[in-house]
Amino acid sequence: MKKTGNFFFFFLLNCIIANTALAQKKVSEFTIVYNYTINNSGADAKQDKSGLSAANTIYIKANMSRSDMTSTLFSTSTIYDSKLGSAVLLREVNGQKLLIRMTAEDWQDKNKLYQDLHFVNSSETKIIAGYKCEKAVAKTVDGFTITVYYTKDLIPENKDYDPQFKNLDGLPLEYELDKGKVGITYSLSSINLNPVPASRFDIPKSGYREMTYEESKKSNIEK
Repeated sequence: MKKTGNFFFFFLLNCIIANTALAQKKVSEFTIVYNYTINNSGADAKQDKSGLSAANTIYIKANMSRSDMTSTLFSTSTIYDSKLGSAVLLREVNGQKLLIRMTAEDWQDKNKLYQDLHFVNSSETKIIAGYKCEKAVAKTVDGFTITVYYTKDLIPENKDYDPQFKNLDGLPLEYELDKGKVGITYSLSSINLNPVPASRFDIPKSGYREMTYEESKKSNIEK
């Protein structure tokens, strides 16, 4: 009788593990688009509404990732190779096009605020684009609170594509950064699990003025 009980126990345990594995899907390639909005609750919030929204498109293909932030005022692209740890930042502001190359050490310096980021889960959930999302909160050393809704149904194989979410056990579908009276909201616009063309990660060979990371830090361009 004892052996029969043990058999059913392990049978049920295997079923639970199998169902969990089926629910979760590791993805090596996908494109996700967020709507990016700055929320200013300060006294001057109503005086200037220009340039407060943008689109943030992220492309993932194996160890390569690209993040494009575009608005009517500027565009910024970051192409990152998680295998090498290096990155290239492309910026276009007021007609000026800049290319900034970053070594692995530069990349770590740029994202050092997120190195020890720890998310604490809550019991709150919501459905976003058909995916069940859990709520988690973390605080950065410079005073920002990051509130994220993420799904465990999609697990990026490249966990390094965004330093903010390297330790998150899933894919963020909505998140907000708050500090004082200023908040930045990223809400999901679309997600596409189709293959991403390798050309998305090509580095321009002309048309940009190159700068070093140190030079960009002095002029605050990479911020």
